Amino acid sequence: MKQLIISFLIITTLSCSKKQINLDHKSLSEYTIVTDNRAIADTLNVYLKKSLGIELPIKNDFKENNKYIHLKYNSDIINDFISLSFSNYAITIQGNNSKMLNYGVYEFLEMYLGVRWYSTDLTLVPEISSITIPLEKEIVYKPSVTTRTVHSRLFYDDSSFADKLKVSNEAFPNYVPNARVHTFHRFIPYNKFHDDHPEYYALRNGKRLATQLCLTNEKVLGIVKDSVASFFKKNDLSSVISVSQDDNTQYCMCDACSEIDKKEGSPAGSMIYFVNKIAKSFPEKTISTLAYQYTRKPPITKPESNVLITLCSIECDRSIPISEGCIDFQNDLKGWSKLTENIRIWDYTTQFTNFLAPFPNWATIKPNINLFVENNAKWIFEQHSNNPSELFELRSYLMAKLLWNSDLDVNMIIKDFTDGYYGLGGVFIAKYIDEIQFQLNEAKPFFLFLYGDPSQAFDSYLSPKNLTYYDDLFVQALASVSKQSDYYIRIERARLSIDYAILEAYRKNFSTQYPLKFIDNEVTIINPSVIDRLNNFYRVTSKNDIVLMNEMGFTVEEYVINYRNALKLASKNNLASYKKVSLSTNPKKYANEDSQVLTDGALGGNSFYSNWLGFEGNDLDAVIDLDSIQVINNLSINFLQVTNHIVFYPLHVQFEISNDSVSWRSFPVILNKSILNPKSKVNDIQTFSQVVNNEKVRYIRVKGENIKKAPLWHHGADLPSWIFADELIVE
Repeated sequence: MKQLIISFLIITTLSCSKKQINLDHKSLSEYTIVTDNRAIADTLNVYLKKSLGIELPIKNDFKENNKYIHLKYNSDIINDFISLSFSNYAITIQGNNSKMLNYGVYEFLEMYLGVRWYSTDLTLVPEISSITIPLEKEIVYKPSVTTRTVHSRLFYDDSSFADKLKVSNEAFPNYVPNARVHTFHRFIPYNKFHDDHPEYYALRNGKRLATQLCLTNEKVLGIVKDSVASFFKKNDLSSVISVSQDDNTQYCMCDACSEIDKKEGSPAGSMIYFVNKIAKSFPEKTISTLAYQYTRKPPITKPESNVLITLCSIECDRSIPISEGCIDFQNDLKGWSKLTENIRIWDYTTQFTNFLAPFPNWATIKPNINLFVENNAKWIFEQHSNNPSELFELRSYLMAKLLWNSDLDVNMIIKDFTDGYYGLGGVFIAKYIDEIQFQLNEAKPFFLFLYGDPSQAFDSYLSPKNLTYYDDLFVQALASVSKQSDYYIRIERARLSIDYAILEAYRKNFSTQYPLKFIDNEVTIINPSVIDRLNNFYRVTSKNDIVLMNEMGFTVEEYVINYRNALKLASKNNLASYKKVSLSTNPKKYANEDSQVLTDGALGGNSFYSNWLGFEGNDLDAVIDLDSIQVINNLSINFLQVTNHIVFYPLHVQFEISNDSVSWRSFPVILNKSILNPKSKVNDIQTFSQVVNNEKVRYIRVKGENIKKAPLWHHGADLPSWIFADELIVE
C-alpha cells in the first residue's frame, strides 16, 4: 500500500479520491471489531452507537469475519506512530503501543464521524447515516513532538480528555513531585544552611546571598547529590528530577564560578559543569536543568547524555513570532540543538499578571511551535494559565491540536471550534479574535508582555473605540443564542476578558466613553455602568468557578473587593483632585514618571503598570498644593504590594501639613500593617489613612519610607526594592 504522511484535518485530500466507498448503517453493521484490547473497542463502539446507531461485535481473531475493523498493535516499530488503512472489506487502525492505538481510534472518529472533543463540557457527536472512506490508502502519522503538554487544568483534571486531545495529563510527566523546577533552595534551604555556611551560596558584590548556589563548592555538590538520591529513594517510580537555578538572576560570581563562565562564554557554563557531575552519579535517571534567563545562552561544554535541557522563552515578545522578534532566543535554540538532542521547550502563552485580560497572541502560537519542531524539540511544554483565562477552552484546544500536528491551519481550527462550542454566537467570537489580532498588528511595534497589563494597550488594540466594538460583538453573540442554552453560558464566560478590560478602562478614568464618575452640583457620582459591569463580572466568574486573576494567587473576590473599595475612594469629594504635585524624590519608569498620577482621579489597579507611581530603592516624598487654604478632615493614600516583583509596602507613611510649604506640622507615623515576611501576601493594596479634624491647610506632604533592599530570604535579595503609590485623597 502507498504510504502518505498527511494532516489529519485536511479531509478533502481523501474525499476527492476516485477510489472510495460509502458505508451506510446497514453495510457497516456487517463489520466486526477485531482486537485484543477490549477497552479500545468499547470506546469505538460508544461513538459508533451515538453517531450511526450501531454497536459492532468484538472478537479477538478473524474467524468468519469477512468484514472487520482491526485495532492492531505494531510493536515492531519503536517510535510513536499511528496508521489508518482501508480496503473493500477492512479498516485497520494501528499504533505502536496502546496509547497510540487509542490516538488512532480518536483520529478515525474525528476524520470520518466528525466527532469533536472541544472541552470537558462539550463533546460533539453528529448523528449521521453513513461514512465515506478511501480505498487502497494507508495514512501514516508520526508525531514530531513526543511529549506534548498544555498547562491547562482541563487536561490535568481529566486524563480521558487529555488522551482525546493527545497531550499529557501532567505538567511534568515522570518527574519527582517536589523537584520539578527551581530546585536549588529545596536541596540546600536558606534557613538551614546560610547562617553557618554562607559560602554555599552566591557571591554578589562581596556578599553571600541565598539567591543561587555556589556551583564550584565541592560541599555544595555533595549535599545536592545526597538530596537527589534521597528524593529518588522516596519517589522510586520517578525517572526525572530537576537540578535547576531558583527563579532569579542573582547567580554566583565568585572567582571559581566566574572563571568557568568566562571560559564557556555563558553563566550556563558553571551550571552544566555542576549538573553534569550530578548526572554522572545517576546514569539511569534523567537530570533536568534550565536554560533560562542568564543560563539561556549555551556554553561550549556538552551536557551529559542523561541531562535534559529545559529551554525557556520567557523574554520574548508575544505579538510577533520568535523567529522575527526574538532572534537571540532562536540562536540559543540552535546553539543548544548542536550540543544535545535532549531539549525540552518551555514556552509561554498567557499574561501571568492578568489571566482574564485580552492577550492577542493568536498569530504566534503556530509559528513558534513550528520553530521548536524544526529544531528537533521532542518535548514541548506550553505554559498556559492552568486556571481559566481569556477564551480558555479554545486556547487549550488549539495548542493541543498544534502540538500534535503543527501543520494544521489555525483559522480552520478556530472556526471549527467557535462554531461548535458557541453555536450561532461563534461567528462573532471568531470575528473578535480576527479584529483584536488586526488591531495589535496595526499597533506594532507593541511588546506583548507576559507580565503586562491592559492599561498598556488603551491607546492601541484596547482603545475605547476598539473596546466598544469588541463589546458589541459579544452582545450580538449573546443575542444570537437562547438565554437558557449552554451556548449562552459559554459566551458569557468568553466575554469576561472584555468585561475586565473595560473595568480597567473605567478605573483609569481616561476617556469620555468610559468615565469612572460624574460631578453633579459638586457631588461625585460613580458611573452606574461601572457598578453594573463589576457586578456582572463577579456573577459570571462565580457561576463558572473562576477563582484567580493572576499567577500570584490574587483572587477574583479580592479583585472585586479592591475595586469596590476604590469606588468608595473615587466617590469622595477629593480636594486634591488634579492639584499640583511636587516631588523631592525621583520616580522611575512607570506612569511616565509623572507626579500628577497621585492626583489625576485614576485609580491604581493590581499591577504596577496600572496608574502607579514607582520609586526604586528610594522613598516617596511629595507635596500637594491645594491652591488655597482648605478645611480638611482626613488624608489617605494607597500603596501596592507585588512581592515576587520586589514591590513592597513602605515601612511607614507620614503626613504633614502647612500653610506656607516652609513650616510643617507632622502627624504620627502610620506603620505598615503587613510586615514583610516569606508568607506575605503576594499581591495586594493597602490604604494608609490619617484623621485630621477641621484643620485649615494649603499644602500637604506625604512621605513613604522604602525598605531600600529586598531581604536576604527573598529571591531578589540585596536588589533595590520598589514602592508604588497612587491617589492622595484629601477630604
